[in-house]
Amino acid sequence: MLSPDQSHLQTAATMPKHNSLLRTKTSSFFSSCFLYAAGTSASFLLAWAFWSFFSSPAPSANPSFSRGLASEAALSCPAGKAGHNRSYDPPDPTFYDDPELSYTIEKTIKNWDEKRREWLEKHPSFAAGAADRILMVTGSQATPCKNPIGDHLLLRFFKNKVDYCRIHGYDIFYNTVLLQPKMFSFWAKMPAVKAVMLAHPEAEWIWWVDSDAAFTDMDFTLPLDRYKAHNLVVHGWPHLIHKEKSWTGLNAGVFLMRNCQWSMDFMEEWASMGPQAPEYDKWGVIQRTTFKDKTFPESDDQTGLAYLILKEREKWGNKIYMEDEYYFEGYWMEIVGTLESITDAYTGIEKRERRLRRRHAERVGESYGKVWEEHLKDAGYGRGSWRRPFMTHFTGCQPCSGDHNQMYSGQSCWEAMQIALNFADNQVLRRYGFVHRDLLDTSTVLPLPFDYPASDLVGGAS
Repeated sequence: MLSPDQSHLQTAATMPKHNSLLRTKTSSFFSSCFLYAAGTSASFLLAWAFWSFFSSPAPSANPSFSRGLASEAALSCPAGKAGHNRSYDPPDPTFYDDPELSYTIEKTIKNWDEKRREWLEKHPSFAAGAADRILMVTGSQATPCKNPIGDHLLLRFFKNKVDYCRIHGYDIFYNTVLLQPKMFSFWAKMPAVKAVMLAHPEAEWIWWVDSDAAFTDMDFTLPLDRYKAHNLVVHGWPHLIHKEKSWTGLNAGVFLMRNCQWSMDFMEEWASMGPQAPEYDKWGVIQRTTFKDKTFPESDDQTGLAYLILKEREKWGNKIYMEDEYYFEGYWMEIVGTLESITDAYTGIEKRERRLRRRHAERVGESYGKVWEEHLKDAGYGRGSWRRPFMTHFTGCQPCSGDHNQMYSGQSCWEAMQIALNFADNQVLRRYGFVHRDLLDTSTVLPLPFDYPASDLVGGAS
């Protein structure tokens, strides 16, 4: 479990340089946080980050999004993805036939719960199981990276997300363009999320994941039952927002949002603080006045979200779940150094547990994830645990631009990314009979002998 007292080590959104050139670069519009440190050093680092980084249970009043809208529309049809009829779209009118419908962030969407419900009723093959259906959204810039290895790193981060989605049966949308040209940097996620909601009424949850975040536990699945009375899940610590009034009390680079009217309304208000809005400069002043540790003048999405949680709790806050019990996303500097010992701990479990050594098809991997949980009850979560961190976020590294935080070298960033990505890739390759022998050696793999790791791996593996 992540201790609230340790949460100040978590990163927060990195700020863009405020000029027209950087507004055209969307490399980091999907990454959003850096180290939150105590005392005066925090102010220095936060201010530096603005100039150096370009990044990107109260019961519900409406049961349609407290228990899952899709569950109400579930009809008798084959469960699971195999039953989806992708060639059937009846001629009956739906919200898509409304000429007033707009996918843009500026246009208000009304009665979205009803529209989704009607669409599911007309497409019954998608209704069954829709209450827990997740679609992941991520992306990167439209142009080549300035950092020579940036495009390679982004490709590997994307592969990591595709692997996780394939293993767990999730769809994924990768965006490379600004859907609202004025919403540069981290603001660009909002138009993308709204457009995806409209394009995928069959999905109950939209899961935004920054481009520089990697899944480092391929078996872990989101505890959706925990969020059934909420519409937005974000990694954060309530006391840092409500008591300390810190803009780094949450991380807006990874979030889970329910596909419902509440979310449409919330994004509209959240986006009203963005650079496309007439009161953008005003919101920058309000945010700095409210959160004293915010040192840069521009309004940003993370501080905007913290503001809505702090100041409009009755309207929005009770539907927002601030997750701090596991690495919903975790700061890379406190994670990467632990991966070797975590590997050793998991290998020890596999040597004792024959079920985990059994070869199996990738499609049935989730059943083995449950076996892992039997052995991880005492592992803990988050900082200090020996459980695989669910997601490792490379905030401050800026893999595309290369404009990393000067607290550490670019080389330390790139090597840490290779280690984390290969750590995750080993979990995938195991299902195909191979493994990286060294977490710093991306290109070399070894075939796994039968009954590994009870049997020896020739050449060794890290």
